Parts: sequence; structure tokens; C-alpha cells
Amino acid sequence: MKLMVGLGNPGKEYENTRHNVGFMAIDRIAQFLNVTFDKEKFQGKYAEVLYENEKYILLKPQKYMNLSGEVVGDFVRFFKIDISDILILYDDLDTPVGSMRLRSQGSSGGHNGIKNIEQHLQTQKYNRIKFGISNNKMMDTKDYVLGRFSKEEQEVMNQTLEKVVDIFKDYPKMSFENLMNKYNGK
Repeated sequence: MKLMVGLGNPGKEYENTRHNVGFMAIDRIAQFLNVTFDKEKFQGKYAEVLYENEKYILLKPQKYMNLSGEVVGDFVRFFKIDISDILILYDDLDTPVGSMRLRSQGSSGGHNGIKNIEQHLQTQKYNRIKFGISNNKMMDTKDYVLGRFSKEEQEVMNQTLEKVVDIFKDYPKMSFENLMNKYNGK
């Protein structure tokens, strides 16, 4: 069983904000699979689906970003998911809008949701896709990440988010290292 987690903040006021790119990405995968987040457990909305003979859980934690590790940890323990079968999708301030990076390990880079996940999984070695949201040093970081994309940025993000479906299609067929080689730098 594989667990794919899109990070974001729950609630209407946070929809389509930069910090909710993980939700946007997991929504694209759910749309491709024609599933909805119709189940709830451990303060997470999720969908279960069989794809390419592999069972997937698509998860959107419903706790605020800095507590999302609690939800991820509960799912990992309850469903007995191996760390190597986790994929976290989230926003990255240090990457330009429209860029994405696949990584198999690394530090949180100051991202509070990732810090909390590392705390609850007791490791930094799990697969992830970071979606660039750029940074505006003229604004408070909190205000920036909770702000919305400009029209131009949203168009670029939409193109980038389409690629997540291609990654998902390749995910059951390729090692994560091969996925990184294929999609990083594109």
C-alpha cells in the first residue's frame, strides 16, 4: 500500500493559497483517478484506490500545516505503511514558481509541516515532491505563503501541477531514483 499526502491548511479561507499547493497537487491525482476524498480518519480526508495493481491512499490532513505530521503518523501506523511507500507533496519557498523537485530525503528547509512529519516519522528519509512558490522577501513569510498566486503565477502553477499526473502514472513502474532522474530539471 502506498500513501500519497498533499499538504495544506483546511478551510475555505486557505483554498488556492501558496501554502496549499500540496492539496492542489493531490486533487489533480484524485481527479485523474476519478475519486473523491470521501473518507475521514485521524483528522484526515482520504480516498482509497487501486491503480496498476497497487492500493493507494490519497490523503489531505485536516489539521493545520504545522500539525500535519500527527495525521501522517497515525495513517502510517494504522495502515502499516512502510516509509519507502510514502510520497509527500508540498510547497517550497526556496524554489521558483513553476519548478518542482523530487527528493528521497532531506531537511525540512524550515517548512513547519515537513518538520512535524519528520518528528512523527522519526526520519528525513521519505519521498517528496516540492512545488516552488518562490519567495517575496519584502513580505512577512506567513502573509506570503497564505496569499494567493497572481494570475500569471497561477497559469504557471497549473502547467506544473499537470506534471504531477504524469509522475503518478510512472510511480508504480519506476524506482523513485528513476523518477527523480526523469522529472527533476524539467
